[in-house]
Amino acid sequence: FSQLQHNNCISFCRICVITLAEAHPLLQNGKTIKSINYQISANCSRLQNKVSGKSKRGAQFLTELAPLCRISSSDGEEYTIYSCIRGRLIEVNENILSNPAILQEKPSTEGYIAVVLPKFEESKSITQGLLTQKEYKEVLLKRLNSSS
Repeated sequence: FSQLQHNNCISFCRICVITLAEAHPLLQNGKTIKSINYQISANCSRLQNKVSGKSKRGAQFLTELAPLCRISSSDGEEYTIYSCIRGRLIEVNENILSNPAILQEKPSTEGYIAVVLPKFEESKSITQGLLTQKEYKEVLLKRLNSSS
């Protein structure tokens, strides 16, 4: 799998909630999350994202390949989580910093990573390109069968 296929984008009324996909290695048995870091580079921290007003002024603009955070596991592995969609970063989930276990315990609810607002003109094509849960499971099954 590429890293870009390890995220879910759940879309509600143009808002995309970025979570770990159920096939992500961090959600497999035996992994323990050691730390989560929203500091992407020396000059870029997703925690510095300050959004205000209806037009979401101050929101950081993300491309599909923009890193959102880095997650380290206790076995020494580090995973970079990417946006996977273009849009404005509305918020990051600071709760996972003090309680990283909720990423694994409740990955599709309280353990979300970020909320992104795609550009209005792109939002329809983004949501049309998303897989349903059934389609996603079929893709995973095909990949599993082809690798064995």
